[in-house]
Amino acid sequence: MIGKGKAVAHTGVSISYGWDQGKNAEVVLKEHLAGDTAQEVTEEFKMIQEQNTRCHKNTLSFILSPTVEDGQKLDRERLGRIAELFLKDMRLKEHQAIAFVHRDKAHTHVHLYVNRIGFDGKAYKDNFIGKRSQLAAERVAREMGITPVREVQMEKELQTQVIRKEIRRIHESTMDNEKLKTLDAYIKAMKAQDVNVVPSINKGNRLQGFRFEYKGESFKGSEVHRSMSGSRLLSGLSTDMKIQKRLEKAPAINVSGKTLELSSNLASALAKKMIKKVIKRAIDTGIGF
Repeated sequence: MIGKGKAVAHTGVSISYGWDQGKNAEVVLKEHLAGDTAQEVTEEFKMIQEQNTRCHKNTLSFILSPTVEDGQKLDRERLGRIAELFLKDMRLKEHQAIAFVHRDKAHTHVHLYVNRIGFDGKAYKDNFIGKRSQLAAERVAREMGITPVREVQMEKELQTQVIRKEIRRIHESTMDNEKLKTLDAYIKAMKAQDVNVVPSINKGNRLQGFRFEYKGESFKGSEVHRSMSGSRLLSGLSTDMKIQKRLEKAPAINVSGKTLELSSNLASALAKKMIKKVIKRAIDTGIGF
């Protein structure tokens, strides 16, 4: 289970979102509250918050997300127990609180809203609340016998490592086995093996690299492997001198019928790699030596 938390100013909007019936919302916990609608609960929050006008972000918003597998097994009562134990661990049991379960997606999750202002008018300290939420969720997960955050993260990391290796294998196979002369030909060859190569465009509308989408995951080329950065990929495809000279004069390429200018960083890195290729070719052929 993963826990996230932050202080927010929009109390009414948050509670209305939690109560959204379009997300199959269901109240799983109420503490020190009598209201049966989002408006009524918001008014109860505000009555206490009026005791401390200096605190503007006066509502605490938490999201508790079990794994997909755990979420499918957890009923309303156990989800409410998770929220209750979380409040206790965070020392918020004496604050107004309401929790909703959302089942609008495959991933069941709980939205928990807590009045940051206590009945004594003091504001709950929100220092490092994100990290504290994560640790509290981990302790609650262990107490409830469900998967804690570290195991979720380890599982996710192992999964992404496998996918990155698979993308790299497909890339290397494509570069080795295909007679590729254009970027479009490379993109088409990768697409045939279910890998989408997507140009990354910066705010200046210039190409700065590529992303690789595969099996629901998306990575920058350099995240897959350093050999798949934008400059290395373009350098690997630019095998003849005509392409190299054209890129040197006008740092732009054609992608799916569109001309994209290269970002300054990409153009600079590409130029350096091309110079190295020319020198290597000269050495290999004995030109000038």
